[in-house]
Amino acid sequence: MPSETALFPTANLPPLEAFRLLLEQLPVNAASDLHLASGRAAHWRAHGELRPCDDRDWRGEDMAALAAHLLDDIRQRALDAGGSADLGYTSPGGFRFRLNFFKSLGALALVARHLPERFASLAELMLPEGLKELAYLPNGLVLVTGVTGSGKSTTLATLIHEINAHLARHILTIEDPVEFVHRPLKSLVSHRELGTDTPDFALAVRAAMREDPDVILVGEMRDTETMRAALTAAETGHLVFSTLHTGDAVGAAERFIGGFPGEEQELARHRFSLVMKAVVAQQLLPRADRPGRVPAVEILRGTPAVMNLIASGRTSQVYSAMESGASLGMQTYDQSLAQLARDKVVSVDVAKPLVRNPDGFDWLMKHGGRE
Repeated sequence: MPSETALFPTANLPPLEAFRLLLEQLPVNAASDLHLASGRAAHWRAHGELRPCDDRDWRGEDMAALAAHLLDDIRQRALDAGGSADLGYTSPGGFRFRLNFFKSLGALALVARHLPERFASLAELMLPEGLKELAYLPNGLVLVTGVTGSGKSTTLATLIHEINAHLARHILTIEDPVEFVHRPLKSLVSHRELGTDTPDFALAVRAAMREDPDVILVGEMRDTETMRAALTAAETGHLVFSTLHTGDAVGAAERFIGGFPGEEQELARHRFSLVMKAVVAQQLLPRADRPGRVPAVEILRGTPAVMNLIASGRTSQVYSAMESGASLGMQTYDQSLAQLARDKVVSVDVAKPLVRNPDGFDWLMKHGGRE
């Protein structure tokens, strides 16, 4: 864990050199994100906490110099037009990062997220081992959902690595930007990046039908066209993984269906119910037993009962199916939170404010297992 008082001396370095120095120190100091903005020192996030990490007063001209070096013409136009731009970046030391330039009150800012170069196992990430089954599905749609920074990309990278390491498949990833680079093992892996290889997700997913993939990773379900193309891909025998920004598994199903125009939603609901194999929701919580964070995980599986509830619009009843679906690989956030608290991995004070049913949580804490 980095020292709270140690600041790296970057004040007298050129901005690019200072930036690279801080990037190299990010993984060494167990930090996940680097924040740069004019008028303040650099900050990084370690174990969920932000703290300053250098002695430089970053200026507008420093940020402009970084943008000029790091952004190509396409991403510079995206920044000018939309106020933000994403890209992948490999540091001189070989560390991989996702960079996001954005404008704040007209000034440039930058956040760099470290992408681990080694693919952790589900056990190392403290994710349920049952999730490994998702890598071996022959087809269908798998969604991983959660707020920004909840570990969605890492979970998907672990599942893709599982496929790559054990199955002979053609894996096609479509991302903005490409985050985790998978070297071919047993599978062939093709990476397509928005802005560099394709203009948008929907076009890339439709084009994938002519590229003979077995597995398609769509970085994010951003719009109706992407959702429509993903459904078609799943319906035609492909295994499709993607992400949504919702708080829980049932909300992800409703968010996906609600992404279609009103006149299409009934059909979209039916199509979704037929191809949805799993929705995994996760959030990262501070550990009580040692420094770090641990995921609370909610899992919805596409069982016949769940498919019927979704198809008939009775999503309010899906939560009950999850509560009683342990033997089918399902669990709710409340069950996950209670288990973490019972194991003393997270404190009750952290877990309890997040639960859906406080009385049910108390029962789970006293009796263990599931209601």
